[in-house]
Amino acid sequence: MKTTVCVVGGGPAGLVLGLLLARQGIQVIVLEKHADFLRDFRGDTVHPSTLDVLDDLDLGPAVQRLPGRAANGLRATFDDGSFRIADFSRLRGRHRYLLFLPQWDLLDLLADAAAQLPTFTLLRSTEAVGLTRDGSGRVTGVRAVSRADESRAEDSRAEVLIEAQLTVACDGRGSTIRDVLGLRPLEHAAPMDVLWFRLPKPAEESELLEMRVMAGGLMLQIDRGDYFQCAYVVPKGGFATVKGHGLEALRRRVVRMSPQLEESVRSLESWDDVKLLTVRIDRLRRWHAPGVLLIGDAAHAMSPIGGVGINLAVQDAVATARLLGPKLFAGTLEDADLARVARRRWLPTVVTQGVQRIAQAGLVAPVLAADSQSDRPVRAPRALHVLSKYPVLQAIPAYFVGRGVLPERVR
Repeated sequence: MKTTVCVVGGGPAGLVLGLLLARQGIQVIVLEKHADFLRDFRGDTVHPSTLDVLDDLDLGPAVQRLPGRAANGLRATFDDGSFRIADFSRLRGRHRYLLFLPQWDLLDLLADAAAQLPTFTLLRSTEAVGLTRDGSGRVTGVRAVSRADESRAEDSRAEVLIEAQLTVACDGRGSTIRDVLGLRPLEHAAPMDVLWFRLPKPAEESELLEMRVMAGGLMLQIDRGDYFQCAYVVPKGGFATVKGHGLEALRRRVVRMSPQLEESVRSLESWDDVKLLTVRIDRLRRWHAPGVLLIGDAAHAMSPIGGVGINLAVQDAVATARLLGPKLFAGTLEDADLARVARRRWLPTVVTQGVQRIAQAGLVAPVLAADSQSDRPVRAPRALHVLSKYPVLQAIPAYFVGRGVLPERVR
């Protein structure tokens, strides 16, 4: 099988990149290891910068028909009160909100739009397992395995060889392509991991996006209509300790943070209802090798703070298509061109990770280190009091989260 570009990973970055390249008349194959997108994703946040990109692709009306919920602010509740951190309604532009949208709906939309283009191919149930190289060591394509039925035995898999002028790894923080290349990211310590679970939503009204903070922990509640998606933050490596205290202890902690969930927490019946997200912040020093480029989480894993990881990955994809597309179409792409993508996306990656690390060190780490049995109140940082006193300043965190550093547009 031969193509111009082989994209490894059918997530938001991979599908956006495949769609944008195919719109330029470039032959592209996207590999997706699963048969469909119906999985419980954690990153369901679509930010204004990504909504702008979808508008550029004429997909805005279709997005509006999907079952999303718009949040125009983020509120945090401490022992000394409740404070609005970001007000997205103060942003300029058409999209002045965060859209919480099931990721499988977004991926289906992107895949269906790309499938209308004759130069696009999506290979489902096809997993990249290695790379092919020429005599000089240059990457010339991908070795993959394909299964028509994911439930079939391991030895029923068929090998697929894809020859490509360029291979782009969009296969996430556990990137197979990155491991095959032997690339090791620069890692930054993270003080936390996150437990994800769903709770039935009480009848009373609530903020669509709210964080509860108390000594020893914090929890983000995302209103998904008839249920809350909860992100319960624990110390790094602390899931075993939480499990050791028992599920009832976790229920009590959740109720202490959010009393309105007293009835809802009964729906946590076993640890199977709780999923662990191991938090990492890292980035590659070099995003490319001859014949291959890494973008998104494969190049830089982000903290869940701000929920910006997927949106940064989409911005990487837009920049990649804009910078490399014309040369791929003309057949003049050189390895030096791959470095242009990394240079373009270096600043937003470094700045975003820097702000996330500051938030982790200034808020998350002290809260997690506080004695949960102590009666000493956890007070909001001084900065939140300033934001509350001068609401116009809430546009600053809203811009950083909603649009980010150096947002990309489709041209």
